[in-house]
Amino acid sequence: MGRFNHRHELSVRKILYCLFGLFIAVGLVVYFMPREQRAKYQFDEGRPWRYPQLIATFDFPIYKSDEVMRREVDSVARLWEPYYAIDDNAGREMVAQFRRDARTTLRQHIDPSQAALVASRIIEVYERGVVENDDLARLRRDSVRTVLAYEANVASPLDVNRLFSRRSAYEYLLAAADTAHAREFRLQQCNLDTYIRPNLTFDKPKSDAARKDLEASLSYSSGMVMAGQKIIDRGEIVDERTARILESLDRELARRTQTSQESFWLLVGQTLYVLLVVIALTFYFYLFRRDYLEGSRHLFLIGTLGVAYPLLTSLLVSNSLLNVLVLPYAMLPIFVRVFLDSRTAFVMHVATILVCAVMLKYPYEFIAVQMMSGFAAIYSLRELSQRSQIFHPAVYSTVSALAMMLAIDFVHERGLSSIDPWPYYFVAASGVLLLFAYPMLLIVEKVFGFTSTVTLLELSNTSHPLLRRMSEVAPGTFQHSLQVSNLAAEAAARVGAKVLLVRTGALYHDIGKTPNPAFFTENQGGFNPHSNLPFSESARIIINHVRDGVALAEKHRIPTIVRDFISTHHGAGMAKYFYISAQNAQPDTPIDRAPFTYPGPNPTTLEQAILMMADSVEAASRSLKTHTAESISELVDKIVDGQVADGCFSACPITFLDIAAVKDVFKEKLKIIYHTRVSYPKLSDNKG
Repeated sequence: MGRFNHRHELSVRKILYCLFGLFIAVGLVVYFMPREQRAKYQFDEGRPWRYPQLIATFDFPIYKSDEVMRREVDSVARLWEPYYAIDDNAGREMVAQFRRDARTTLRQHIDPSQAALVASRIIEVYERGVVENDDLARLRRDSVRTVLAYEANVASPLDVNRLFSRRSAYEYLLAAADTAHAREFRLQQCNLDTYIRPNLTFDKPKSDAARKDLEASLSYSSGMVMAGQKIIDRGEIVDERTARILESLDRELARRTQTSQESFWLLVGQTLYVLLVVIALTFYFYLFRRDYLEGSRHLFLIGTLGVAYPLLTSLLVSNSLLNVLVLPYAMLPIFVRVFLDSRTAFVMHVATILVCAVMLKYPYEFIAVQMMSGFAAIYSLRELSQRSQIFHPAVYSTVSALAMMLAIDFVHERGLSSIDPWPYYFVAASGVLLLFAYPMLLIVEKVFGFTSTVTLLELSNTSHPLLRRMSEVAPGTFQHSLQVSNLAAEAAARVGAKVLLVRTGALYHDIGKTPNPAFFTENQGGFNPHSNLPFSESARIIINHVRDGVALAEKHRIPTIVRDFISTHHGAGMAKYFYISAQNAQPDTPIDRAPFTYPGPNPTTLEQAILMMADSVEAASRSLKTHTAESISELVDKIVDGQVADGCFSACPITFLDIAAVKDVFKEKLKIIYHTRVSYPKLSDNKG
């Protein structure tokens, strides 16, 4: 547990930052929580009544269901007659204008008899009524049969089918060409559309009032329950009518008791509930995972996931979009387990489910189902070592949730034949959505800057371009990296460190040797280029493999958590071979240590410390003349104790107990690697 919880105190700035994030998270969740009055009784149609006998204490109506009211409103809407104001002057003015123009400007296009016919048609158009094109289309779309045209508070009905729009009125006037034996194109030249304008204007306030009056005439109830009347008794099945009565009772209670003061206390209760859960979660991090409070990206991930699910739940509940069971709640512990750890995934899942449950009608069943689903998801990822395992949570969590739902139905005395299948369908749908956890992991990695186990698995594949290149141009370094990887992974498993992380870091820690492989002993076939170079120049080339490795890793977009192994595997140590050689060559001259010192930094994590030890021990073991148990043990003790004495591990959370365990692993593994082979006997010539 100490791996996650450094004992140094958080800075004041970090504490304020955490408090600010805490209040923002609580505020967001509470703001979007539904404020409707919670039902006093929880029931489902077709299930037994779980409470004592219920007697009505006051008279209340039996409200119709929303579906019934919707049908009645639709039927009443067909009787609605919108109001239109009549403009009588429009028709008279347009007819007079046409007659004047027919005697003057239109004489060359139309003769007097044709003009008289067109004028009569214009009069007919305005008598029947002209509305805007869009208005007539809307009336027909809404199946309105008649409208009420009024003038001076006197209204008369008009048949919608006889009304004209601007377009249909113009076409009606052009049709006069057939009746008057005139050519249509001559009438078109008369620009008859200029004599058409609406004389009926839609009156929205009057029309809306008429609609409301119609809806007000509807009855919202289908009966009454009298005070003292028995509604239902314990164990009775809630049928359709009883369910409507119970819903009406809840609605009436809410109408009678929901005051501004009670709304205030509801808000206070929601705020206090969420705040207590978040405070408990914060104490967990402070006591057991303090490292996460120190990292901004950890807080960002925790806050985003912790707020996202309550907000999505509020959205579904407030708008009655879908059953909340369709949300893949188990995806949260999957993400937290992959990027953080199993214990934090468990605590985060519990806290999130508790916050979401307070918004629901059946919180206890929801908590039971989602807890079981989350536990199964966390369990299925306890040892993530293959990419395919990321799909296991979808199967395990879905099966576990379905089994828990079935158990709850059986507890409520419900047989298989009467089980409602829809909740099971929603849970199955959430299981399908869980399959998207794998692609979502990549998005979360990019957004929050984490490196998932899946990414480490991909990087540890030796077919990666960097590793394949190293195996081709620096085969000795590649074999050294494989040996270091095996040693470090075994040691990490022994002390409880992240095995896959240290294995991946070990594979890449020496990629900086690929630009100049011949300058490193494991790649030399017989010629040593350092023999013709000054010691300081040789040290510079050797030390530069750290900088070159970091540059190569950045070029190939290797994650920072893996690049850190490259920069820390020698720490701030020295290239002692060349430094001591320089001292021996010039015993009377002080040698500057700077050209022989690695740039660092020293390891800051347990995994980086293990890699530093494994790298040094594996490299030094190749120089042993004899590989006996004693020589290997002495070598391991000398190398590791020297690193401890040099302060290489002063900045990382490693204990002396861990170091002792790591040394034991190295000794055991090296003894096996360099074991003495049995000599094969020769065939004796003595046949007697």
